[in-house]
Amino acid sequence: MQTNFVELLPLAVLIPFFGAGLAFAFFRQKTTQRAITLGALVLTVVLEITLLAETWDGGAHAVHLAGWPAPFGISMVIDRFSALMLVVSSIITLAVLLYAVGQGAAEEGDDAGPVSIFYPTYLILVAGVSNAFLAGDLFNLYVGFEIFLTASYVLLTLGGGESRIRAGVTYVVVSIISSMLFLITIGVVYAATGTVNLADLALKLGELDGDMQLLLHVMLLVAFGIKAAVFPLAFWLPDSYPTAPAPVTAVFAGLLTKVGIYAMIRTETLLFPGERINTVLMIVALLTMIVGILGALAQGDIKRMLSFTLISHIGYLVFGLSLVSIVGMSATIYYVAHHITIQTTLFLVTGLIERRGGTSTVDRLGGLAKISPVLAVLFFIPAMNLAGIPPFSGFIGKLGMIQGGIAENTWITWLLVVGSVVTSLLTLMAVARIWARAFWRRAEDAEDPDRLLMSKTLAHARAANKRLLPMSVVAPTAMLVGLSLAFTVFAGPLMSFSRAAAQDMYERTPYVEAVLGEERVDGVREELAEFASRIPDLDTGDGGADEFAPVRTSLEPDDEGVQEADDGRAVGDTTGDTTGDTTGDTTPDEEREDR
Repeated sequence: MQTNFVELLPLAVLIPFFGAGLAFAFFRQKTTQRAITLGALVLTVVLEITLLAETWDGGAHAVHLAGWPAPFGISMVIDRFSALMLVVSSIITLAVLLYAVGQGAAEEGDDAGPVSIFYPTYLILVAGVSNAFLAGDLFNLYVGFEIFLTASYVLLTLGGGESRIRAGVTYVVVSIISSMLFLITIGVVYAATGTVNLADLALKLGELDGDMQLLLHVMLLVAFGIKAAVFPLAFWLPDSYPTAPAPVTAVFAGLLTKVGIYAMIRTETLLFPGERINTVLMIVALLTMIVGILGALAQGDIKRMLSFTLISHIGYLVFGLSLVSIVGMSATIYYVAHHITIQTTLFLVTGLIERRGGTSTVDRLGGLAKISPVLAVLFFIPAMNLAGIPPFSGFIGKLGMIQGGIAENTWITWLLVVGSVVTSLLTLMAVARIWARAFWRRAEDAEDPDRLLMSKTLAHARAANKRLLPMSVVAPTAMLVGLSLAFTVFAGPLMSFSRAAAQDMYERTPYVEAVLGEERVDGVREELAEFASRIPDLDTGDGGADEFAPVRTSLEPDDEGVQEADDGRAVGDTTGDTTGDTTGDTTPDEEREDR
């Protein structure tokens, strides 16, 4: 009998939870705590890679907890997109944990507080993130947010001084405000529709008055926008993240904002598909990119600079989301996985710079390329990737978004294309400044350099490297650098996978059918198809990028997919004639002009 691994889906949340409880039971034995935490994360990674393999060839899968059918019970849903996010997030958290163990971050500060709760709290954060990616209803998504946010409060302030506590207060207050707004929105959604199940809402929200839809849409986006740190809701991030230890900052920067982006993508593709506010999203994307990177250029501390580039590159993700096209969404899916890895890696490298150079202030650093070539390589690769230098994965993701913007061919998308190119060049300027000052110039030319940089001989520098940069912290960082390179080496399969995931999300039928069942969907296939058939697709039959050919999805009834087009191909073929589109006589070009 073939094993259905999808039935094990709840274990992606339960393994970290049970691991946290077990680790806390051994709070007096740090070695045992460490082994339990590492074991739980390894099991979670193996499980989620298996789930990714199950969804690789298509389809969404749902597990109804306690046997209660949707929309009445709790559903956990996995599709291509959520499976990819699960795998990337778990690999990242495992690498960061290895780094934290090697650095001693989990054991330091014995006089400052109950450090024995580091491992359980870390596992609870992982469980919350996994729960958010698998949530099949708004309330369970809210629960996932609250689980990992509560854990993040502890990790951010654990063993900290006055500055860290002050930054933690700002983070907590902003998170509570966004959570309250999200909870209020859930209540309004339930009052208006009688459900909070995402699949059920995909069918029922269209029945509401247009003004009510817009109100709910905006409320959800504002709540998620605060968590994702989009402009102008990102004021809290630069002062919160840099104060934490390097491993905590790395996992926060890499993961937590991306959960907000994940929720925004679900909102735009499943609940409110269309173009009603995509112009507003484009303006927000442009401002997020430009304001973020200008803030980065003004910083003298590497951690603060990376915090601002994090905000800036959130703008790229909103850019791809706002295009409402297969090419834009596929580039967004690819880029979000890439950016989780790159941003986490750069914060870990910054931790190594602090260990070796004694500071993360650029003006006080110098000579790192000479005294630690390995550290120079570990910084250079993800830095160039962040800037989008070809052939790295950052360039591939940005190129997909630029192609989508050019093909859209409106004034606002051209403005976004120009803004994205300028942002990429300014990002290169920001990381190049760090390279020129911290790595390339002589340590003697720095302002008040730390004594760790002033090695008398090369042998003395190498001895310091072994002491300050042990393999226990270098190896996890190198592992993430290797993962970032894998996004480049396997860009073809990953972009194909991302495109298929985008197709599924805009069709909506795979997700809704997995949760509610085929019978519930049969009566509304044509309604779902009305939007999906208008989604632009750049991968046209002639291989060109100059046309917007509507995607022909699997949503149409079977008896409508067998009609022959004038050129002898089936109307349902994605490369065929589009005259049978449900949009009537309006051509895709005319629809773009109407926007």
